[in-house]
Amino acid sequence: MHNKLAFGAIIVSTIAIVLTLSATKDSTESLADNVISTGVIRIGYVVYPPTLIKDPNTGALSGIAYDIAEQAAKNLGLETEWVEEVGWGSMIEGLRSGRYDMIGTLIWPNSARAREAAFSTPVMYSAVYPYARSGDTHFESDPARLNSDTVTLATLDGEMTTFIAQNDFPLAKTYALPQLSSVSELLLGVTSGKADVTFAEPAIANDFLKNNPGSIYRVGDTPIRIFGNVFAVARGEHEFLAMWNVALQELAFDGTIKRTIQKYAAEESYLPTAYPVGNNW
Repeated sequence: MHNKLAFGAIIVSTIAIVLTLSATKDSTESLADNVISTGVIRIGYVVYPPTLIKDPNTGALSGIAYDIAEQAAKNLGLETEWVEEVGWGSMIEGLRSGRYDMIGTLIWPNSARAREAAFSTPVMYSAVYPYARSGDTHFESDPARLNSDTVTLATLDGEMTTFIAQNDFPLAKTYALPQLSSVSELLLGVTSGKADVTFAEPAIANDFLKNNPGSIYRVGDTPIRIFGNVFAVARGEHEFLAMWNVALQELAFDGTIKRTIQKYAAEESYLPTAYPVGNNW
């Protein structure tokens, strides 16, 4: 009887070990293996026109990043599920916790984000400038004047405006908006007098000026930053990035990316190179 009980205990223990190892293997499966086996990429996104646009009435998504991600996935034989709208400050945490596989909004990489995520090759490049309220001539063409405790900068929590303010203008005060605010609200903060300056790329500023003509002006003609626009996945997912980057290269070489930028009338704001040409910037 004791031998039978001991043998039974061994069998139970063996089954438990096998199940544990199986669960461990599943939980550590690479993103590349997972999307190939399921056929689906789960995507989180931040609304940021014109790269990611959400229709306020229907919830339908569009934009440069959306179209490119959809086509890259299609070329890889994969489907997409745009599963969650997130904020700038929480988007990488969603990758780490596995709520989605990729951030579908094109974002700007920096050293702080590189500690937490891995990035694709740049799809395109954008420049960032300071923008001030029209009629306020304190800054004119000299962004260095922004580094003063008499200046208030409009920033968005977890977004690049916060990093620029902290790194380049540490003496300035900040008018900080919560992370789910739209970037256009930063410019509204400037025009309303709650802040003196904010940082934006021309696509955002030009769109704002269409609805608020003559309300803001660009401080200086030299970009304060030039960023590559990239997709992000969890740190360590190199096999997926290798696959995804090949799909992005195909879209660059066949002209899809250029046509997509033109489709959203953003060719003056986004360039396929990090170096400005002619009067683009």
